[in-house]
Amino acid sequence: MFGVGYVKEQAKASFASSVSGVDLIVGARTGDMNLLLYSVFRIGKATSNMSWNSYNKLAQEPMVKWSFPIALGDSHRGYRVLGTTTDYFTHLSYAQQQPLIFAAGDKFGRIFDVVVGAEVAKKLNYQINDNITLSHGIGSTSFTHHDDMVFRIVGILAPTGTPVDQTLHVSLQGLEAVHLTKQQRNKLLLIRDKRITAHSSLVPQSITAVMVGLTSRMGVFQLQRKINSNTDEPLMAILPGVALSELWQMMSVAENTLALVSILVVVSTLFGLSAMLLASIRERQQEIKLLRVIGASPFFVYFLIELEALFIAVLSVLIALTALIVSLTVANDFLLAEYGLSIGSNVVSVEIIESIGIILLLTVLAAFPPSFKAFYQANRK
Repeated sequence: MFGVGYVKEQAKASFASSVSGVDLIVGARTGDMNLLLYSVFRIGKATSNMSWNSYNKLAQEPMVKWSFPIALGDSHRGYRVLGTTTDYFTHLSYAQQQPLIFAAGDKFGRIFDVVVGAEVAKKLNYQINDNITLSHGIGSTSFTHHDDMVFRIVGILAPTGTPVDQTLHVSLQGLEAVHLTKQQRNKLLLIRDKRITAHSSLVPQSITAVMVGLTSRMGVFQLQRKINSNTDEPLMAILPGVALSELWQMMSVAENTLALVSILVVVSTLFGLSAMLLASIRERQQEIKLLRVIGASPFFVYFLIELEALFIAVLSVLIALTALIVSLTVANDFLLAEYGLSIGSNVVSVEIIESIGIILLLTVLAAFPPSFKAFYQANRK
């Protein structure tokens, strides 16, 4: 029960940490969930894009402290490719405002540079200076490859437990370059080692979404309303925290099912405890007689059985918490690498303490039948 409850809460926190520090996500007008899923979790795809001009206007808003665009649409061996600017590595954070850290290399500086996430590097065994090619579309199998545009890995990010780990990051210019005509690509390949700033002509016509940080969160609703009512282009802005809350509400059925399973486990265990103590009372008739002979009252016998049940419950709780802490400590790196879940080992919380209190109370109730039977037998002697 402790494991299910704790992992559920940590999974929520892990999802929320994917967009730490982002005040608004802006994209073409669609549903809140759709915008959140494809822009943050790389699930699904955008129904339409927003124009580059709209992004420039948004970036110049007085309330906007920083912003960076993202462009999706291509992939590499089943992993999503994200086009962005170097501001992505500066301003995107996860968990409790933790910045992105490079395990090796650095951010891209040239058109055909690529920075890969930790899981991509591990699963595909990539190292710095390895060459890769991108594919059109987001499926694991693609029939359209940009084979003449070879990208070089210049950076590998440290694990974050977020979708960043499963993403390849290229410059917007690089993503634009692979979609040029063959003649234009041939000209570009002659100067492929030039830095990104030297290719101002490779400006995208559209992008998928924009992550925005504000100078003051007091103005978040004002800017959101301004964007949503924009008449030049149908755009929408969402608050990541609010959208995540709606996402978890949609998943409440799964949460309630897990909670029900946990409750049934506890109830069945308490029934087992009660049945075990009831069976043991038959074998303790001589002990009860001896206690009565030395002056123990029937109530003493009653509370003795209750204390035995509580002792078993407390010991079980301690063993369970110890096993959970050890398991999470040992499996933390595995969970982060295989499932992208960053789960701490500090399981003690107000909810856990409340759960322990409820379990002990239920233990007292479960021990009532055997305790009363012992009381009854002691009263007869």
